[in-house]
Amino acid sequence: MRQPPLVIAGQSITPGRRTRIDVPLPSLFTQTPVFLPVHVLHGRRPGPRLFVVAAIHGDEINGIEIVRRLLTTPILHNLRGSLLAVPVVNVYGFVRHSRYLPDRRDLNRSFPGSESGSLAARLAATLLHEVVKDSDLGIDLHTGAAHRENLPQIRAALDEIGVQTLAQVFGAPVVINSEVRDGSLRGEAAALGVPVLVYEAGEALRFNELSIRAGLRGILAVMRHLGMIRSSGRGERRLPSRQPAIARATGWARAQRSGVLRFVQPLGAQVELGQQLATIGDPFGSEEEPVLSPATGIIIGRANLPLVTEGEALFHIARFGQTDVAAETVERFQHQLFDEPTQTVDFN
Repeated sequence: MRQPPLVIAGQSITPGRRTRIDVPLPSLFTQTPVFLPVHVLHGRRPGPRLFVVAAIHGDEINGIEIVRRLLTTPILHNLRGSLLAVPVVNVYGFVRHSRYLPDRRDLNRSFPGSESGSLAARLAATLLHEVVKDSDLGIDLHTGAAHRENLPQIRAALDEIGVQTLAQVFGAPVVINSEVRDGSLRGEAAALGVPVLVYEAGEALRFNELSIRAGLRGILAVMRHLGMIRSSGRGERRLPSRQPAIARATGWARAQRSGVLRFVQPLGAQVELGQQLATIGDPFGSEEEPVLSPATGIIIGRANLPLVTEGEALFHIARFGQTDVAAETVERFQHQLFDEPTQTVDFN
C-alpha cells in the first residue's frame, strides 16, 4: 500500500521521493531572499510523519550537525512514513551568531505566530503551518545558551500518553518532566495534538561530539520504535540497555558573590546536598568562597564562563529518587559514546 503525496509550500512530493523545499520567508533589508530549508523524505509505504528541527535559537548549532548526519544515514533509504527535517529554523539569528531574531524576539516564545505579525510571529506561523501541524511527533534540538553547557537530556511532558516511552527510547541519560511554556513550539504543537521531545545537549556556538552522536542515535532509536526504519543490524552498536533516569525536579546553585569561578565538579557529576561545586574568588586577592550544591542529584547543566556576578545561575542540579542509579546511567552513557569512532556510524 502506497501513501498519498505530501504537500509542502504548495509543492506535491510523491511517495518514494526525497527533496529539499525552500519555503519563502521575509527577505533581509538588503532585499536578499531568505528561505526555510525543509528536507522532505517521503517513504513509499505508509507510516508516521516525524519532524526534526534545529536552531530555533540561531546560535544553537549542535542540532544542525545532527540533522546533517541524519540525512546522510543510509538506513533512511527504506523509510516508512515521512521525515521532515529543518536544519536551521531561525535563519536570521544563525547568520548573525545570535539566539534571537533581528527584532530581538525569542522565536521559541512566539508560537503560534501570525502571518501579519512580527518577523518572529511570521516565521513561527510558517513553521507551524508547513512542518508541524500534520505531523505525528516532533523532535526539537537545542543546546545550552552562550557559555552554558547541558548534559544530553530529553525534556517532555511525561504525563501525555506515550510520551514517557518515547523519551526513554531516545536514550539520553536523563529525562526531565517539563511543563510546556507559553509561546513555545512544544506548547503549540501539543495544542495541535503533536507531542514534541526537546533534546538539550552541549553549548551554543560550539559542536560537541558526544552530544551530536547521542542526538543522532536518539532520533534513529525513536524512528525505529515507530516502525519508520528497520530494526538494527549487526553493524550498529547499541547504547546500554539501562533505562534513562527520570528527574521530576531540578534547581540551580547560584553565585553568592561576584568574582572568578573555579570549578571543582564536572558536568554529569553526582553531588550531595551541601557538597562543594566550585569556588568564587577575588581576582585581585586570595579571598575565596565555596559554591555548595542545593540538593543531592546530578549536574545536568553549568556555566562555562568563569567570570560571574552575584545571583548568577551556575550549576543546574537534577534530583532523582535513586541518585546512585542515575549516576551510573550517566557514566555508562558517556563511556559508550566516547569509545565510538568519530563521525557517523554505519548502521548497515
